[in-house]
Amino acid sequence: MPVGKSLRVRLRAIDRRRREVRMFAAAMQQRARPVLAQIIPIRRCNLACSYCNEFDHSSEPVPLSEMLVRIDKLAALGVSVVTISGGEPLLHPQLEDIICRIRHHGVIATLISNAYLLSPQRIQALNDAGLDYLQISIDNVEPDDTSKKSLRVLERKLEWLARDAEFSVTINSVLGVAVKDPEDALTVARRARALGFHSTVGIAHDGAGQSHALPERQFSIYQEIRRLETGVFSFAHYDRFQENLVRGLPNAWHCRAGARFLYICEDGLVHWCSQQRGHPGIPLVDYKHEDIEQQYAIVKECAPFCGISCVQQTAMLDEIRENPRGMLQQLIERRRGTDPNFRTPLLLRFIAWAFLENPRARALQKAFVRLLGLHSTKTQPRGAAAGTLNR
Repeated sequence: MPVGKSLRVRLRAIDRRRREVRMFAAAMQQRARPVLAQIIPIRRCNLACSYCNEFDHSSEPVPLSEMLVRIDKLAALGVSVVTISGGEPLLHPQLEDIICRIRHHGVIATLISNAYLLSPQRIQALNDAGLDYLQISIDNVEPDDTSKKSLRVLERKLEWLARDAEFSVTINSVLGVAVKDPEDALTVARRARALGFHSTVGIAHDGAGQSHALPERQFSIYQEIRRLETGVFSFAHYDRFQENLVRGLPNAWHCRAGARFLYICEDGLVHWCSQQRGHPGIPLVDYKHEDIEQQYAIVKECAPFCGISCVQQTAMLDEIRENPRGMLQQLIERRRGTDPNFRTPLLLRFIAWAFLENPRARALQKAFVRLLGLHSTKTQPRGAAAGTLNR
């Protein structure tokens, strides 16, 4: 990698980490504050994967002016991360302008794409727009009737990304009862690591977002992919909820969709998630902090077997907020479970001391929030509830 590009990549990674820390601190300070919003600029897709219920072949792109209004509204609500999805968002002719608007607000910009439309020129345009994260799902090694998102077809695109991308790239492989060749998931994960990308594994869910137990062969592959993990703090690896789902067991948790997580469809309505559209179905322009408080408290019947990763991960922030000591311990134990030689990093030990064990933990929290430039409780939006890490 050229020295100039290497420096830019490192500086951008440092800036991403800074904004991620701000996101975490804001989530700990304010309960009634959305963390992540997934927004749809176009429902059309250039592919037709048989398992997908989130695309069509005819929808027009949402006009840029409307998309910018929606981004501004999300920023006003306090959203820290905006994920652009679809359909296939690369089909939107002004996608880079949307990303620029997200970054204008200091918000983390993430893109979910099938990567078919990537080129060296498009990757550079995404660099210039300030994209932070790109996630690509690769379903198999060779294309089949179920999915054309295959490693062989996308290999050249991945090589371009490894060479040119200044944003972080995550490759997601998939397991599930409908997967024909589960060994492909391990091949995809290993190739992602070889190229210097992050890798995750998703559990295929049905049309209601519900996951089912993995067959024994797939379960062993899932365990092997998990052993490839390297980072402790990566948000993509907050997949503790999957440990029950792959065994066919429910999770006891409180879904915060409609509050911590917002799904904004192409019509500009707020939904719980991509698989539960219609709840609450309120126009984003009218969404208020009172709505966030209401949705935060609602118990969702679909929660026990939910396999929607982004919804599960944002809810974990409230688990940390309510029980930081226990969650930190679980994080450490989970890593030791996949790596017997794991040693708790110095940074993690410092966090535990500074925020949990030190007699002046609360004072350190307040100083930390001021350092990050977050609003105090006196300047929170109406309806927001203040909170700090519990000792």
